[in-house]
Amino acid sequence: MKAEAAPRKTVLVTGVSRGLGRALSLELARRGHTVIGCARSIDKVQALQHELMAVSPDASSSSSSASPPSKHLIIDLDVRSDSGVQALAKLVMETKRLPDIIGSQCRGPWLLSHLYHCICLQVAPYCASKWAVEGLTKSVAKELPPGLAIVALSPGVINTDMLASCFGSSASLYQAPETW
Repeated sequence: MKAEAAPRKTVLVTGVSRGLGRALSLELARRGHTVIGCARSIDKVQALQHELMAVSPDASSSSSSASPPSKHLIIDLDVRSDSGVQALAKLVMETKRLPDIIGSQCRGPWLLSHLYHCICLQVAPYCASKWAVEGLTKSVAKELPPGLAIVALSPGVINTDMLASCFGSSASLYQAPETW
C-alpha cells in the first residue's frame, strides 16, 4: 500500500533573505508547500522568488512559454515596525493566502535581540528571545481552537552570518542552514 503524501500547506516565514529563513523557505517549496515570506532586501526577495518558483515540484509541469504567476508570495518589508506587520497582514488577506503555519511572529523578542546584538554582540539576549518565542508558542497553543496548531522550531545552533560575527571561524563547527 502506497503512503499518502502529506497535505500541502501555506507557510509564513519572516527573514527569508538569508540564513535559516531562506533555507527553510527553499525546502518548504521543494516539498510542494506554498511560502509567504518577507525580508528587508528587495534584491534578495526578488532572487528568492525566482528560486522558489524553480524548485517547486509543479514548476516543471507548466507547458506554457509564458511565466505562470508564482504560488509563493515573497515581499520586501520590515516586520520590526507596526506598519510592516500591518502591511503583511493586509496583503495576506487581500491575496487570500492565509497561512496554515506561521513562523517567527514574535517580533518583540526578535527586535530586542537585534538591538542587543547590534549594541553588545552578545548571544545571551538572542537566546533569551528564542525562549520567549517558545513561551509565547505554548501559550497560544492553549488558546487555539481544535484543528489548529502552532509549533516553535528549535534547530539548535546554526552556522549563520550572525553566529560567525560572534564566534568567528568556530561558527563553521555547526551545521549550515541548508543542512538543517
